[in-house]
Amino acid sequence: MQRTRFESIGSYTPETVRSTAELIDSLAVPRSLDLERITGIKNRRVYDAHPDRYESSFELALRAIDDCLSHSDYAADELDIVISASITRTRGKEVFCYAPAFALMLGNAIGATSARHFDVSNACAGMLTGVLVLDRMIKAGVVRNGLVVSGEQITPIAETAVREISKPYDPQFAALTVGDAAVAVVLDDRGDDHDEIHYVELLTAAEGAEHCLGMPSDRTAGIALYTDNRAMQNEGRYRQAINRIDTFLQETGRTWAGEKFDYWIHHQFSAPVIDYLGHLTEQHFGTPMPQALNVLHDFGNTASTSHFLVLHEHLAQQKIPKGSKILMIPAASGLVSGHLAATISRLEA
Repeated sequence: MQRTRFESIGSYTPETVRSTAELIDSLAVPRSLDLERITGIKNRRVYDAHPDRYESSFELALRAIDDCLSHSDYAADELDIVISASITRTRGKEVFCYAPAFALMLGNAIGATSARHFDVSNACAGMLTGVLVLDRMIKAGVVRNGLVVSGEQITPIAETAVREISKPYDPQFAALTVGDAAVAVVLDDRGDDHDEIHYVELLTAAEGAEHCLGMPSDRTAGIALYTDNRAMQNEGRYRQAINRIDTFLQETGRTWAGEKFDYWIHHQFSAPVIDYLGHLTEQHFGTPMPQALNVLHDFGNTASTSHFLVLHEHLAQQKIPKGSKILMIPAASGLVSGHLAATISRLEA
C-alpha cells in the first residue's frame, strides 16, 4: 500500500484585522457577554470588501494555492486531482456559486486543466474530509498526488449578527467568533518514516445533532458552557469523540501513550473548551496530553481552514521541529468528530 504524506502547505489571511471588542461595541444591545474571555479570541482577519480588491472565497483560495505550490515540487499541471472543501463559495459580492464545482474553477484558474476535480462539503471538518478522501484515493492507486483547498469568506455571518442581535444572550453571538482565511495542502504517494499520514478517520453521529439546539455546535461550544444543560450535552458528545479515538486505537493495536504525539490541534472555536477537552482526554487515557497548538487569539474560528491554518502559522514561526507527530481533532456540525495523525518533516511555510 502506498504511504501518503503532506508534500506542501500554504495559507492566506486578509490584511484587515477586526477585534472582538470592536464587534461587541457595534451591537445595539447591552454588552454583558465577555466574548473574548469566553473564547480566547481577540482578533480575526476580515476580507477586503473594496470592489477593485474584493476577496471572495475563490480569491482567498487562489492565494492559498499559490503559496502552497510555491513550496511544492509539483507544478499545477502535474496535479492529478483538485478537491475544494469550502463552506462558503463566493465569487464576488453576494455571488454564491453552487455550480460549476469550485474545484473545477480553481483548477482551471491555476492551470491544472487536466486534473480531476470535485467538491466536498462537511462543515468545519471539510478540509480533513478532503484529506481523508485524497489519502484513500492515493492508497488505492487512483491518483498519485492532489491538492485540497478551502477558502472561507465567512465573516459576513458576523456582519449579519451585528445587525440582528436583539438580546444580551442571542444564538448569533457565536457568529462573532469567525474569521476569514484560506489554506491548501498537497498530498502525494512518497511517504516514508519521516513524512507520513498515519491514519485519518471521521465519524458522523447524527443521533447527537438534536443537542445543537438549532445552532452550529462547534461555534457555540464556548458560549454553551454558560448553562448547565448545554454543558452536559456538549460533554456527552466530547466524551463520545474521545471514546471513538480509544476504540480506533484498540482496534488497530495502538495505545494513546504509544502514539507519542508531540502536538495536537483542535478545531479553533474556544480556548477554554479546548483546555477542557484536554482535561477530559487526559482523564480518559490516564496520561499527559501533547502540547496544544492554536491561533485563536489572532485569527478566531476560521471554519474548515482552522487546523491547517494553525499548522501553517506554527511552521512559519518555526515552532514545530522536523519529525514531529501531529494529531488533528475535528469538530463540526452534523455531528462530526474524528482524528488525523501525521509525522511531518518536509513541510515549510
